[in-house]
Amino acid sequence: MTEAPAVVVEDLTKRFGDFVAVDHISFAIGRGEVFGFLGPNGAGKSTTIRMLSGLLLPSDGRATVAGLDAAREAESLRRRIGYMPQLFSLYPDLTTRENLDFYGGLYGLSDRDIERRTDELVAVIDLGRVVDQLTGTLATGWRQRAALACAIIHQPSIVFLDEPTSGVDQAARRQFWDLIGDLAAAGTTVLVTTHLMGEAERCDRLGMIDRGRLIALDTPRALLDTLSGTVFVAEAEPPLQAVELLAGQDFVRDTALSGARVRVRVARGLKDPEGVLADALVAGGISAGPVRPARPSLEDVFVALVGDAGEGDEA
Repeated sequence: MTEAPAVVVEDLTKRFGDFVAVDHISFAIGRGEVFGFLGPNGAGKSTTIRMLSGLLLPSDGRATVAGLDAAREAESLRRRIGYMPQLFSLYPDLTTRENLDFYGGLYGLSDRDIERRTDELVAVIDLGRVVDQLTGTLATGWRQRAALACAIIHQPSIVFLDEPTSGVDQAARRQFWDLIGDLAAAGTTVLVTTHLMGEAERCDRLGMIDRGRLIALDTPRALLDTLSGTVFVAEAEPPLQAVELLAGQDFVRDTALSGARVRVRVARGLKDPEGVLADALVAGGISAGPVRPARPSLEDVFVALVGDAGEGDEA
């Protein structure tokens, strides 16, 4: 007998007046899966996660989480899930330990269970050096670890993490994703939203969302395999002008700005693509360094999908 999914979303929609924040999305998340919800800020990720957590009523559609209707059984649902919102949610004038005591009490844990879980989480999440510090004084990476501990103190089977590494440095980001992997390995289902393409590669599956619409859903590897053409990268000055110039070339599929560099996807079969791209930049008055092949990324996939969706809207 096949085990039922941990999360089932069917035509979930949220409108705020005339604005459609989430537009009839559907997907399912298996138990013990790390499911990434990937998209730019404002794409509808946080709105979706708030509906799945029972904090926001949908306009249409439904979501079943841990076997419960997220809209009609929200109160029961909140005791079964862990939720770490994008904005810092702990009490800054309490220590990490005191926040754990508070959230453990909210979830109905006994004093003994709170003490046991606090000891476990301090060890697993490596909170020893900050457990008795006020959370308002902690660096962002430590605050995020403390917030995760509070979200899972009651050992939920499903955890929703909304942009959990926003504002933390690269080393802290890697450490946090190691913790996510440990949660999943222990059987916890994790839904994590992010706008960082590099993080998304660590998910088992990804749902890509843009303007409230789910535009792709698959494993990171399978999504990368859908990308046609070849990707190149170049240092260019001014970079934004370079992006606009290359976007108007017939042989260019799409362009994007990546820091100070320009990423360009061209159709396979183009003869001497590095030279053609360099010549186009020079002819346009752009100062450019060498044009080099680049490993395709999920950002390239996302840019391509958004471009295809835009062409469909115009048709």
